[in-house]
Amino acid sequence: MKLSEELLYRGFKAETTIKNPADLDTRESKKFYWGADPSADSLTIGNLAALMMCACFVRHGYEPVLLVGGATGQIGDPKDNGERDLKSIDEVEHNKKCIREQVERVMLGAGDVAWGTPTELCEDGGKATAGPARAITMVDNYDWFKDMNYLTFLREIGKAFSMTQLLDRQFVQKRIGEGGAGISYAEFSYTLIQGYDFLHLYREHGVSLQLCGADQYGNCTSGIHLIRRLCDAEADVWSTPLVIDPVTGRKFGKSEGNAVWLASSDNGGGNYTSIFDFYQFWMNQPDTSVEYLMKIYTLLMPEEIENILKRHFEAPEKRLAQKVLAREVTSVVHGRDAAAAVENLTAVLFSRETDFSDFSEDELTEFAAYLPVVSKGTLLLDLLTSTGFAESKKKAREYISGGAISVNGVKVTDLDMAVNQTAIVKKGKNKFVIVK
Repeated sequence: MKLSEELLYRGFKAETTIKNPADLDTRESKKFYWGADPSADSLTIGNLAALMMCACFVRHGYEPVLLVGGATGQIGDPKDNGERDLKSIDEVEHNKKCIREQVERVMLGAGDVAWGTPTELCEDGGKATAGPARAITMVDNYDWFKDMNYLTFLREIGKAFSMTQLLDRQFVQKRIGEGGAGISYAEFSYTLIQGYDFLHLYREHGVSLQLCGADQYGNCTSGIHLIRRLCDAEADVWSTPLVIDPVTGRKFGKSEGNAVWLASSDNGGGNYTSIFDFYQFWMNQPDTSVEYLMKIYTLLMPEEIENILKRHFEAPEKRLAQKVLAREVTSVVHGRDAAAAVENLTAVLFSRETDFSDFSEDELTEFAAYLPVVSKGTLLLDLLTSTGFAESKKKAREYISGGAISVNGVKVTDLDMAVNQTAIVKKGKNKFVIVK
């Protein structure tokens, strides 16, 4: 399967300056860049979709350049509905480090999944080159903006854009139109800064292709404009559609309040999703979404996906497709070993034959690597609020009184009880905490 064919099959095509996708298969310059602003200390599964597209390019021989926006991160990518909170330099530095590790794992297959599949991914019939044989060129736009003279930027970059051109941007129209929140000069200038990034990477690294999500397409074309005007050269942008949550109809991302994070532990900002909860997210996808999500978030090829779906719909109650989806995505983000562990843990916790009181101390210690843990003697009300299972003690009381909480498989209704023994506390269908 050629690159262009795989991109179209997986749905990795939205707006682009490339008229014929097949041109990507024979493109002379095989360097691209993808940018991430360090606005949080973890990426989300919304970002993961774009990273999977980038990984597709890498598998087919493209060289990746990752731009982590130390400069743009201090301003913030403009939203449709208001200004972003400014980040300190220290916060941006911390976020950059966290994001870099996640990008390396996914884009290069730095874990043990992307390059270990039995599927032949390359057009020539060979398997994709292992992750360690390739490297990402990491750049930070703070390095070229920190000493830039403001007048120099206005003369070289500002003069290259007309106000009409900038005011026509969709996000600007939403912000300054009737009922809009308005926009600061800093965020208004964001598109010029991003455009200069592309120009700089073209000049210094020979990058002539930018990959992005569909919501960034307008900003990315600013770079094309500058390269054409100041270098008399051509460059391109390829964007991928935003992934929409099939249940809520909203895009996956932190701005929507429905973020599923790639970080599995707290890096300081509270932006994480445990590996167990990450796995459960994919397990809970409806039948109508699994094919769409498999194409985007896994490395399974068409014949594999078709076979899985055929077997799934022969016995949909077994949820084969969801199990494969959950295992494969968790493997991409967290590695094969972690995926296998939470897959086994899920089978145990959801088995009707399981008696939670029979688990040994060693088994609970193994479970504790993937589930929240609280100490013996904790009041049940405090347990529910401290783990986030209830947003308040009032809600915790409602859950207990309503029979939604069990301890070692036995429903409890005592509002004042403390959990004094080693136990597994369960809320609803799929929330668990270890008490030990």
